[in-house]
Amino acid sequence: MTKNIRVLIVDDSALVRTMLTEILQSDTQMDVVGAARDPFQAREMIKTLKPDVLTLDIEMPRMNGLTFLSNLMRLRPMPVVMISTLTQAGAPATLEALELGAVDFLSKPKDQGAAGLADYRRRIISKVRTAAGANLTGRDESWLDHKPITLAENARLKANFVCAIGASTGGTEAIKDVLRVLPKQAPPIVIAQHIPEAFSSSFANRLDACSEIRVFEAEDNQPIRAGCAYLAPGSKHLELARSSYGYICKLSDADPVNRHKPSVEVLFQSVLKSAGKSAMGVLLTGMGADGAQALLEMREGGCSTVAQDEKSSVVWGMPGAAVKLNAAEQVLALTRIPKSIIDTAYG
Repeated sequence: MTKNIRVLIVDDSALVRTMLTEILQSDTQMDVVGAARDPFQAREMIKTLKPDVLTLDIEMPRMNGLTFLSNLMRLRPMPVVMISTLTQAGAPATLEALELGAVDFLSKPKDQGAAGLADYRRRIISKVRTAAGANLTGRDESWLDHKPITLAENARLKANFVCAIGASTGGTEAIKDVLRVLPKQAPPIVIAQHIPEAFSSSFANRLDACSEIRVFEAEDNQPIRAGCAYLAPGSKHLELARSSYGYICKLSDADPVNRHKPSVEVLFQSVLKSAGKSAMGVLLTGMGADGAQALLEMREGGCSTVAQDEKSSVVWGMPGAAVKLNAAEQVLALTRIPKSIIDTAYG
């Protein structure tokens, strides 16, 4: 019998601690071993209770969650799910937490009716389970100071080439690691990352600040250009479409696909339809299987396809599902994916 996941809750609100304890304890495969009111109490509880996963608030007295998380990941790395305020104002702090090593994040629980609480229960239990099995050692930080890839003077971008990237859990850092080493002459890139509506603008700005290419939160009918990347807004599906002057972004408010909006499946299928063999699909870290079937369709349609390998993925759900379907022409470590994009675009 598999042992239960031991969870420690860290939050300065007694009400939130109680609600999280009741929700997580209702799952037969989890044990809430403690609930700390601040990082100082949590530090002692970690030593004695040895939890498998932490849920961690960001805003707390005496020491905020980001400072505690930074110290924790330096001294005793362990899976952490941030319990944050999912607002535009709170987005930078949550994205920083993911940069520091948190596996995932979720909003604070609130009184939202039976249906809302049932959905919240499903999501937090899923995230804690995923975090418990997450790979915290796969990220290769030795390449983070590398300069962008250099292109040969005579290099020519393939006509109509476009690269589509999909990701979920662990994807905010994986996407950043890919984009930051691409040159200004990179091919056009369209991205679907599972992210809340309030976070996608901040995430796009964060990517733009650390990359030589321009990164935008996609807008409806926005022209797609080389040297630019377009991120799906957190509340819309992003699709690639053709116009009289080239590719454009199309945003859709259709129902979630694979429980996600934006969905990688929707993006990849639109890329295959609009770009055909001129496209490349890249599936990065993430739980679930969103995008795996569409990546197979891209490969069968003549596109180049890549899945991130298990060793470098925080969660090898989506890329692993693609590999099982034989959807990936190449299975690569994250550090090798940027060069694969450039080689394919200019090969």
